Amino acid sequence: NKLYLLLVFLLSTFMDIQGQVVAVKTNVLYDLLLIPNIGVEVYLGRNWSASANWMYAWWKSDRRHNYWRTYGGDVEIRRWFGKRAEEKPLTGHHAGVYGQIVTYDFELGGRGYLGDKWSYGAGISYGYALPVARRLNLDFTLAVGYLRGKYKEYLPIDDHYVWQSTRMRNWVGPTKLEVSLVWLIGRRNFNARKGGRS
Repeated sequence: NKLYLLLVFLLSTFMDIQGQVVAVKTNVLYDLLLIPNIGVEVYLGRNWSASANWMYAWWKSDRRHNYWRTYGGDVEIRRWFGKRAEEKPLTGHHAGVYGQIVTYDFELGGRGYLGDKWSYGAGISYGYALPVARRLNLDFTLAVGYLRGKYKEYLPIDDHYVWQSTRMRNWVGPTKLEVSLVWLIGRRNFNARKGGRS
């Protein structure tokens, strides 16, 4: 937590000095699933932006055989378009391309699924970001693509985790869903009030 706050402070200070448009965000859907996450998006100019996101959850209860562990992230290049995007960076419609990595261990009292090596994915995204306050946006994004990686199925038997099979996941379809709360940071990075006043 302290590391994240330091990162946000340093980024906001640097970007403010450079006059850049930058945002820090969290995917509220992951937060609801108890998967802490953070992302940074930088406006590159001419309606282009680059973002990087990271998630990390490592919850477990050996007694109840509950494991909720995952970590990974993605990088994305976005193109913004539409009337809102012309008026304010990081607002309006956007389409992008992304790459992602993830590893996981999920077990809720029965059969478990362990992806102890990285799974890799790539795809395209579409979304829309709208202002909700002077320094806050909500960003809705759906991504579809390809995700590939090995995983192991196991069962908890007599205080041991017994391997059942190793499989390869080749998934084509939705790979990312975001409802992100976006914090706009920097001196000139804010939403105008109604009527066009700053």
